[in-house]
Amino acid sequence: MRLSLDKALALGNQLEVEAINGSQHIVLTPSLAAQCGYSMESDPWGNTRIYTSLMACYVDNKEDTTFNIGLRLKMYSQRPSDIVSHNVMQTCSYTRWASREILCDRNYMEVSNYMALPDAQAEAKGQSWEDSSKNVTPDVSGAAHGIWKLTFYTPEPVSMVLREAEQAGYGAMSTSNRLVMRSPYNTAETYSEDVAGVPMEVFRVSVYYKAPQGLSVVNLAAACPTGGVLFTEDVISWHVPRRVTPLLDDSFKIAEMHMGINGQRLDKSQMATQGYTLATTDFHIVLEIPVGSPDGYYKSHAPDYQYHITYTVEPMLEVLWRADNTQENTRYKILFPITTPLMPRPPHIQDDTVSEDRVFSVHLGTFLHDVELKNITFSTEVLTVEECSARGFTVQEQRLPSGTKSFSLQVPFDADVVLTQHNFEHLVTAYFLHLIFGFIILPEETPFAHPVELQAFLQDGVPPKITGTCDENWFYIDVKYGSPSINFKITVGLRELTPELAEGYNFQENSTHFSLTVPYNAMDSAFELITSDSVRARLDLILSDPINNWVVADLYLACSFPLMTTKCYSNGTMTALAVKVESVPNLIPNLLTLKDKSCKPVFSDERFAYFSFSVDSCGTTRTFFDHYMLYENEIGLDYNDGAAYKSTDPDYRQTISCYYVVNDTQTVAFSYKPRSVEPTAEIGSGQLVVQMQLAQDSLYEVFYQAEDYPVVQYLRQPLYFEVELMHSADPQLELILENCWATLHEDRTSMPSWDIIVDGCENLDDSYVTMFHPVQSDTRVAIPSHVKRFSVKMFTFTKDKEVLKDEIYVHCDAVICDTNSQADPACRGQCVHPTGMSIARNQAIKGGIKRGQSSSDSTHQRQLSSGPILQLNSLKPLNKQFS
Repeated sequence: MRLSLDKALALGNQLEVEAINGSQHIVLTPSLAAQCGYSMESDPWGNTRIYTSLMACYVDNKEDTTFNIGLRLKMYSQRPSDIVSHNVMQTCSYTRWASREILCDRNYMEVSNYMALPDAQAEAKGQSWEDSSKNVTPDVSGAAHGIWKLTFYTPEPVSMVLREAEQAGYGAMSTSNRLVMRSPYNTAETYSEDVAGVPMEVFRVSVYYKAPQGLSVVNLAAACPTGGVLFTEDVISWHVPRRVTPLLDDSFKIAEMHMGINGQRLDKSQMATQGYTLATTDFHIVLEIPVGSPDGYYKSHAPDYQYHITYTVEPMLEVLWRADNTQENTRYKILFPITTPLMPRPPHIQDDTVSEDRVFSVHLGTFLHDVELKNITFSTEVLTVEECSARGFTVQEQRLPSGTKSFSLQVPFDADVVLTQHNFEHLVTAYFLHLIFGFIILPEETPFAHPVELQAFLQDGVPPKITGTCDENWFYIDVKYGSPSINFKITVGLRELTPELAEGYNFQENSTHFSLTVPYNAMDSAFELITSDSVRARLDLILSDPINNWVVADLYLACSFPLMTTKCYSNGTMTALAVKVESVPNLIPNLLTLKDKSCKPVFSDERFAYFSFSVDSCGTTRTFFDHYMLYENEIGLDYNDGAAYKSTDPDYRQTISCYYVVNDTQTVAFSYKPRSVEPTAEIGSGQLVVQMQLAQDSLYEVFYQAEDYPVVQYLRQPLYFEVELMHSADPQLELILENCWATLHEDRTSMPSWDIIVDGCENLDDSYVTMFHPVQSDTRVAIPSHVKRFSVKMFTFTKDKEVLKDEIYVHCDAVICDTNSQADPACRGQCVHPTGMSIARNQAIKGGIKRGQSSSDSTHQRQLSSGPILQLNSLKPLNKQFS
């Protein structure tokens, strides 16, 4: 008999089953149920089936045809005092008894044999398993009718009286027509045997019982499979031996074969509908059941915190064997619950996110109906389903027609549990949602979890805008934030902008902008190019994402700033500034020297070297040209100095130059070039001035000033002239008076004119010869070769004994000579007469001499003129007669 209880009745309650035996109620404990022929099967949700053997204890048996069964079901709720009881009374009729009935239930094996008449027993004596069982005739005088003794074969015989067998857990009884023996699995007198590759639990016993006809012995045996199941992903195959040798000794044939589910037979149409098959092979009876058949159920599990499922179904096999020689039949019925191995079922993640909707949408499934979503772990916190809904996140459970379910979640991009990263280079924002779905399995409340990583990309970013300007000393940087705003990592040059550095750079910030003011010579700027009057400096500003160092925006601002790197002074001093530029990274400024390696910087640091020196030192060279005189030196650094092998060219070279012109100053740029090309500098410039003054006397201590002109002088009184090379400290230079003459007018080319000095000497044609005066070094004169002094007596121009004009102007042509070069005759010294040279200058009176010719490369010519000098007539005139 089978009794089914719906889960609505049993779920959440503790079930206790009692057998009703007249006025008695016997609690069917697990051990008593196995001994007496009761079994119970429940799924996790409370659906319960109770099976009772018709030969069970406490069953009212009417001639082995009618059976009255009474059960009391007691259900305990959470409080033990609340008990709900149901009495179940059932009457069953069964007349299709086989000679031998074998039942394999979940918790016991049962065999019942038809008890034959005495004549039949005599015929069957030769079939006993052991000679001892047929030869021993115990004294049973006075014994009650029924079972007296049992002998188990394991295979060694073990004998027990009925009371001992019952104490050992066995059940034995006789009815009006049958002898019944029942054994739980795994008792001491049962053993395992492999039959056709299928493991089976077996027991064999000889039962001695007293009947009215006398003492009888019946051999009983039962064998039940404990395995023989094969699994694939889709099909369960159950193999039962076609010939169970512990039960069948002679030849036989299968008279009937039926399949059932949960103890009930199925006809062929029902089997076909569910996809069941029942077939035989040479050695097995094979039942095939599709995994997922509706007659079974799925169950969720979570080993190692991972989601798995199993499928459980309870097939029944009923076989009727008929022996060929005796025509006796054996009915073999097996109730065999089968559960598949754990099958991993990782949930499928379906990302339904549409970036333009700005909402994450994910679908997770599928799960069996016994799975419930408990909570969701976000990157910042754990929220229950109810808390998710309260935060504006949509959590839904979808039930599918297959009986499974799935879960969905929607989270807006702007939720605080969503992480963002911005790539402003491509104007893309990346959104990340890290989730862990927390589940429980009912009714055990077994926990497990499944992680989900979602990401979406949206072109919704506006990059920051960086602008920059410069003035003569500063870089000015302004940054306008983009959207959405993020915390930038700011790198200035090669350094990250720290709070200390920001303070030094006047960092200012508000909600939309920040600004920096950086001096051009800050250590975070880079020098690109240097000229004689400027430096081109560059400031690099990079904004990057601090998480993954993505470059958000950058600016490379280069400007030229005023910086005089070469200066030429009129006192013969040069200064030069060497700057470490980006293209020469190995330059060490404090190791730089001039041509003379003893001439080192007067100041240096990591970026600059400053030199100051006179033009006649440190290996400076000088060259004369038509309109200027050039001084050159070189700043260099030779890393090979002192090494075994020296390069022919120094590692670094910078040429610096100065040229001097009269009353004219020019500044020309120079620039560095990579080491493979020598750095060069164009010429710097200064002033080289020659002046002529009129002294008040022969001491040459007091001179007439500009406000004293015109100077008044008596005729025949001497005029003391001094010509000086100004602002030069070069002792290799010498000033030479090449030609001097007088005119009536300020125009030095006007006529008439009178020669005073001709080709560096006095005019020998003049009766009053010009006098040269030596020059000695004193507090006013540092280099005597730079000064020339001469005197001439005051005269006037006359024609036909008439004074043409009472004032004169004196003019001179001076040359600046290199004393180391005597190639030009004018540079052989003041008044050095070449042999046989005629100095007569009467041609000058007639205007035939040409003054102011260009000098050679070793000389530099200067033209000078005095202011007007007026005559007084207290003396006899000194006349220069012209016709």
